[in-house]
Amino acid sequence: MTRRRWIADDWDEATATLKGAQAEHMVRVLRAQVGGQADVVAGGRVFHAEVASISDGGPGGRAEVRFNLVAEVESDPAMPVTLVMSIFKFDHMEWAIEKATELGVATIAPVIARRTEKHLALAAMKRVERWRRIAHEAAQQSRRSDVPVIHDPVKLSERVRATSSSKRIVLAEQERSTTLRGTLAEAIAAAGTEMPDLELAIGPEGGWAPEEEALFDANGWQAVSLGTRILRAETAAIAALAVVSSMLE
Repeated sequence: MTRRRWIADDWDEATATLKGAQAEHMVRVLRAQVGGQADVVAGGRVFHAEVASISDGGPGGRAEVRFNLVAEVESDPAMPVTLVMSIFKFDHMEWAIEKATELGVATIAPVIARRTEKHLALAAMKRVERWRRIAHEAAQQSRRSDVPVIHDPVKLSERVRATSSSKRIVLAEQERSTTLRGTLAEAIAAAGTEMPDLELAIGPEGGWAPEEEALFDANGWQAVSLGTRILRAETAAIAALAVVSSMLE
């Protein structure tokens, strides 16, 4: 039977602790018992662990579950991919964050583009913690050994101009001759025995504005195509990550 996997809130070399919602669920829903076994992610590493102590927190208190870390378990690392995602409708964006986490993305960088709706741009900063919770839950559900880093939203120009050693790729509707798969094949060949670090930018609903396309080009981003079909922003993000995953893993 596959053991459940939990992502520790605190840890040291020998123990790990769950707090808050995770501990509440383990104590009050799953009725965890001392001696019970689980896989626990601590510091990006996965351990076979045993429940050492349980506190239900009492009335108004916070539950807490402490584990003894027994042995490290082999686990797959995240893909070396940063998804630069223009902010779009929050329900669709949350779905994309969940699925990008399941696919193994390492980092998600939300950006405010020219065609990002104004009310979404204004509300985005208040949504970051919710996005991080969604990524945390998706990482646990998909048995990842880490949780994607989700940056605070910034203006697109700030992200595009930032210094980076990654291969920087932007999905562009006007590009027809250069494909994502072909560009990835070149990046993988150039990296030799290593996996290339990638930064992949996905536009908002309505696509990139002309001045943004020029900004990407001026800062060394490679424009690529996913094909002739017009995709929704969240569909493009997941389709692109699926292509990356198929070539890197």
